[in-house]
Amino acid sequence: MHTKSTEDELQAVDKTKLSNGLTIVTERIESVKSVAVGIWAKTGSRNETPQQAGVTHFLEHMLFKGTENRSSLDIAMSMESVGGYLNAFTSSEYTCYYSRCLNTQLERALDVLSDMVLHPSFPEKEIEKEKKVVIEEMKMYRDSPNDYLFEQFSANIFDGHPLGNSTLGFEETVSAFERQDLYDYMEQRYQPSNLLISVSGNMEHDQVVELVSNYFSSVTSHDTVQKNEELPEYDVNDIALHKSIEQTHLITGRRGLDYNHDDKFSLLLANTVLGGGMSSRLHQNVREKYGYCYSITSFNQSYQDTGLYGIYVGTDQEYVDHVRELINQELDTLRQSAIPEKELSEAKSQLKGKLLLSVESMKNRMSRLAKSEIYYDRFVTLDELIQKIDSVTSEEIQLFAQNFFDSDVFSEAVLLPEE
Repeated sequence: MHTKSTEDELQAVDKTKLSNGLTIVTERIESVKSVAVGIWAKTGSRNETPQQAGVTHFLEHMLFKGTENRSSLDIAMSMESVGGYLNAFTSSEYTCYYSRCLNTQLERALDVLSDMVLHPSFPEKEIEKEKKVVIEEMKMYRDSPNDYLFEQFSANIFDGHPLGNSTLGFEETVSAFERQDLYDYMEQRYQPSNLLISVSGNMEHDQVVELVSNYFSSVTSHDTVQKNEELPEYDVNDIALHKSIEQTHLITGRRGLDYNHDDKFSLLLANTVLGGGMSSRLHQNVREKYGYCYSITSFNQSYQDTGLYGIYVGTDQEYVDHVRELINQELDTLRQSAIPEKELSEAKSQLKGKLLLSVESMKNRMSRLAKSEIYYDRFVTLDELIQKIDSVTSEEIQLFAQNFFDSDVFSEAVLLPEE
């Protein structure tokens, strides 16, 4: 596997901070004809008060509804008319507005995105319409058994904490939003010092800094209202829910590890062995050997100060006890015996391969650049990640697994067909 050396990769990455605190990070890749541009607000659903639940995501929708200079159609056409596209997403800890386009359209992309973030008009009529849209989005997730269960599982693991809330919020909070609430939230959370602009592709750093300065340098920054609630203690808690569905859906898991945790790479590798793909132990055992399910996977999500780990399976109600037993057996095996060298080496290759494949996409590179800045305050090179993956030993994983994969500390959420 040949990757650019750390030197080359670091040379391609530049970072500038404007006097108002806005950070600009770029990664120059000369071999492509495109750029991915993202404006990131370091704010997500975990930064909301109970009354604000869902406002970060609602705001993300509303920024596409027009500015002082452009209608919503102008915004949509701005990039599509030149073969690019615009989109956005909200998570628990950040919001991103981004565009992919030809590098000749870099200025246009930055112009539109900055206009959306700096001059939104929030037309009253659009606010009322968008409330209906978001409530339909909530219903869509509720109709999907695994999405619904994941939401309930997360709410259970972070009981009472905003990290357990869906980024969509609740019908009663979203229905109550008013225009001023959106301006107030932007005033609190969208300060230049809390924004990050990330660009990957064929462009010059200085050119990006100059363009961004044109839009943002006159915007003064005051301190962002930081709202991070203390995490409550984690308690094991099982929940059972019912819905008119055919299959039974089950998630078992616990709180996971934060982005900076020393054991993060042990968990990533253990997770790959356990449930990462068709060759994983859970897939081979529960699906291939016994035919108890169509789909079984494990997932791992990190946050600034904690994480979420779980195993999901969709199965028939009569197999649930068997499946639960098989999952617990696999967890015990991880705790009791070291992963054989060959299996560990394959898991490492799988992780590294995914990492290297992901950098072929400019959007992924732009995201990696931004998250690196948000979570580590510096650029983490591929070489560094690969070295961390390679250095994990079987013994380290087993030692880590003895505490982490104890099924006694796993909470369960199960969604059963209605009687």
